[in-house]
Amino acid sequence: MKASNLCIITLAITTSFGVLAKDANAPVSDAVISEQRQELAENTEDEGFGPQSPRDIDSKAGNNTTLFSTAPSYTEMNLCNIHFHKNAEHKGGEFTVYAGNGDGEGYHTGYRYSGKLSDAELSPVKNKVCPSKHGDLKPGDTIEVHYVHSTAQVEPGPTLGACLSDANKNPQLRVETQVYVLVNDKNAYDFEELTEHEVQDGVHQAVAIPTNTGKPIQYMGSTTGPGYNEKGSPFQVTWSVRPKVAKVNIETVGEWCEGNAFDEEHAHGVRNLVVNKDLLSEIVN
Repeated sequence: MKASNLCIITLAITTSFGVLAKDANAPVSDAVISEQRQELAENTEDEGFGPQSPRDIDSKAGNNTTLFSTAPSYTEMNLCNIHFHKNAEHKGGEFTVYAGNGDGEGYHTGYRYSGKLSDAELSPVKNKVCPSKHGDLKPGDTIEVHYVHSTAQVEPGPTLGACLSDANKNPQLRVETQVYVLVNDKNAYDFEELTEHEVQDGVHQAVAIPTNTGKPIQYMGSTTGPGYNEKGSPFQVTWSVRPKVAKVNIETVGEWCEGNAFDEEHAHGVRNLVVNKDLLSEIVN
């Protein structure tokens, strides 16, 4: 084979691999998200699933009338888990900018802070923050933090399993939700302080959830996460989602990821926003 022909073939193969690599990192099409939503609709139809999460908290409409008791105030329940998702799973309030379709598996999608940040707040930091195979966190990123509470007699720990006990496998669950935007600012909230917890009046409590980010939107829903993009979550959850975003010092998030009671090291992926009204409860507050 002539050397010139060999070079042409090599160049073609190299170019093909380059295209494949680029395509592998590209966001999935709208058709993929639509297909996932169709699968969710088909897999839940007439199966008795209760209302699902996440949702647009600015839209009150919902046709799912499955009833379950509203969980008590979180101050009467045990904090059992804290974790966060990169980009907000919910939409509404001050987090309405769509991050794109992502990889179809919950990463690089969701909703971002819709406000403005200064150049100083967006300036890079030296170290990688909460790195994973899906990337690390950077100034300007949005995270949605879930403070999960249970009526079971449990202590704070890793995963949803920490919210269940041998004596109570079906407790009432409540998620107090706060969306944060990460900034390079030592005067912003300290994430380690925001996640502090202690026993108060006989129950484990997150003692520093912000109280200045608007009246929480309360609704009946489910657990979240991309594992439920095509199937319903069977868990019944009372949600309280604060509509305003708080700024948090990104370096303190990195410090938290290096060691905490919940074994959390990086951001979780997000579930597709649930838009099928048959899978949403009506927001009444």
